[in-house]
Amino acid sequence: MVDIDVRLGLSGSDLAIRERTFRADLTRLAESNLTVEDSPEVKALVEAGYGTEIVASKRFRVQDFLTVRKERIVGLLTVLRDHTALEYKLVSDIFGVDLLGFETEPRFEVVYSLYSLKTYQRIVVKAQVSEDDPTIDTTSGVWLAAEWPEREIYDMLGISFNHHADLRRILMPDDWVGHPLRKDFPLGGEEVEFSHNVREQAK
Repeated sequence: MVDIDVRLGLSGSDLAIRERTFRADLTRLAESNLTVEDSPEVKALVEAGYGTEIVASKRFRVQDFLTVRKERIVGLLTVLRDHTALEYKLVSDIFGVDLLGFETEPRFEVVYSLYSLKTYQRIVVKAQVSEDDPTIDTTSGVWLAAEWPEREIYDMLGISFNHHADLRRILMPDDWVGHPLRKDFPLGGEEVEFSHNVREQAK
């Protein structure tokens, strides 16, 4: 079997350079911490009294990431939306992440990808959610568009959103047991329905 990197025209030296670059990027990612001097978002949150909610802040390849505690997520995101120097009025995506196997706590994250129509900047806010209490407040009051992706996270990962107006499954059947995007969800066991086996079951 031909290695995919060979088929892409990458030599051994190309692969070595790519590996060194990747490791250097990881090192920079681990070392870069945002401060109030170089991040208007961190500055705005600190001035609004949310500085203690920030667990980690990184800048990686011109993209800023904030990891925050979940308890005051609505107020924190409201600051990012309403601050006159920021105006992150567009939530382009909300999704959940299961970190099982990464030897990190807590297990889950709810990730908000925000975009400012004023500054043309993007920022990613990651709220930590524990396995023991997989709940977080809904942000549908901040962005109405948050309702459906929150339902998808609830369906796929089992993270509940407090005060959500219509929290129910959106992709799986109502009687489905479990949450398919959790890493410990069992694979297999559900027979795929084709015309031949559906007919056999009907006999």
